[in-house]
Amino acid sequence: MAMSKVVSMAEAIGTYVEDGMTVCLEGFSHLISFAAAHEIVRQQRQNLTLCRMTPDIVSDQLVAAGCVTKLVASFFASGSAGSLHELRRRIEHHDPVALEVEEYSHYGMVCRYQAGAARLPFFPLRSYAGSDLPRLNPRIRLVDDPYGEGTVYVVPPLNPDVTIVHAQRADRHGNVQIWGISGVQQEAVYAAGKAIVVVEEIVDDEVVRSDPSRTLIPSHAVDAVVVCPRGAHPSYVQGYYDRDCAFYRRWTAISKDSALLQAWLKEWIHGTANHDEYLDKLGGDYWNDLAVEPRFSEPVDYGSRK
Repeated sequence: MAMSKVVSMAEAIGTYVEDGMTVCLEGFSHLISFAAAHEIVRQQRQNLTLCRMTPDIVSDQLVAAGCVTKLVASFFASGSAGSLHELRRRIEHHDPVALEVEEYSHYGMVCRYQAGAARLPFFPLRSYAGSDLPRLNPRIRLVDDPYGEGTVYVVPPLNPDVTIVHAQRADRHGNVQIWGISGVQQEAVYAAGKAIVVVEEIVDDEVVRSDPSRTLIPSHAVDAVVVCPRGAHPSYVQGYYDRDCAFYRRWTAISKDSALLQAWLKEWIHGTANHDEYLDKLGGDYWNDLAVEPRFSEPVDYGSRK
């Protein structure tokens, strides 16, 4: 019988995330593991290269905490709430130090993960024609089409040392189920050397087997499973809780003021021992506006239709 892969968040980060690593933290608007990022901050990891489509607030926090020295990403914005001001300070003004950036389009990042997962040397795409990105990023290259006339842009594979993703549920062996916006979690996990999956809950094997189409990440690709309810806050988890749009709007004012941002990190991350304490600090009533109603699919009796 396969052994359980369930470990604590502190153990997962302590075991698989080391200084100087390339760390992928994926989740496209949906299923962003803020809890894992906060634990990286608590354990004071440094000199990380962070890979992420749409850097989002979680990148602002990791950079401000001094964990990240290079960002590989696309579309720099705080969801629909505005700029990421810590990133802007680092990139535009080198304040307090410069942040190295390797920028791609969204699809360029998808192609990099796909190439990494398949262990391909590169991945071709058409969408950089007419763009300034190849001029700004020398890793985006124009090559001759080996099967015909003309040229095509290619991007290199992305193979992080460790990928961290969030999901709705898994069994104790690490068979992970995701629904809703799935982003590139599957590709990012297969591209990585190691994979940590944070889930809302552990379910029995029979639950996973009863709905196999939701198992996007099978156990053989997973090194550790962390049970962390509400671990994606302030992003959302389809079927569990809604996106905390008010927090996203508040973050703009917090990140504009570097002193206020450092105070937030001190109070909400360094000042809490783990995600449970973070949730206790928010308070139970906080979740009333983020609750979602169950919407179960009703079985259809086709034999009864006229």
